[in-house]
Amino acid sequence: MSDASTPTASPEAHEAHEEHSSPIRTPRQLIMVIVASFVLPVIIIILLVNFVAFGGKSGAGSTGMSPEAIAARLQPVGTVEIRDVSSPAAARTGEQVYQAQCAACHATGAANAPKFGDAAAWAPRIATGFESLLSSVLKGKGAMAAQAGGDASDYELARAVVYLANQGGGKFAEPAAPAAAAAASAPK
Repeated sequence: MSDASTPTASPEAHEAHEEHSSPIRTPRQLIMVIVASFVLPVIIIILLVNFVAFGGKSGAGSTGMSPEAIAARLQPVGTVEIRDVSSPAAARTGEQVYQAQCAACHATGAANAPKFGDAAAWAPRIATGFESLLSSVLKGKGAMAAQAGGDASDYELARAVVYLANQGGGKFAEPAAPAAAAAASAPK
């Protein structure tokens, strides 16, 4: 009766038990797995940091700290130009100011600006006179923003008005240079 009451494990049951058991069977294996789970990520992180910080750079042959490389990295972003705006020699021509500021709209007719050289579009504006055109440029008119105080001096803007209007059929004379105008109006 003792044989019948003791269950015997079949080989299939023993194999099923083996499939679901842990590969860690001893305390030493457990300690090794725990240590490896902490040490391996730390080693991987250290190697990645070294690769990112020093990878691809050769020690003695590196040109990153050479005087030429430093000078190339420290090039100025912009320049400062100091000019005497009252000097007629320093003033830009009407054509130069037109190319720099006016051509964006007047070359294409954008925002209903009269096109460069279009006599029909310029005729009513020229009829108002030079002072009216210059006032429109300095104070702004319609979609055109005020140009006074910008990149160009009032004298340069006056030269641009004359250039643009004369290309559209006007017969305006070149404005007097600021220094010459001041000298002419000074009492003798």
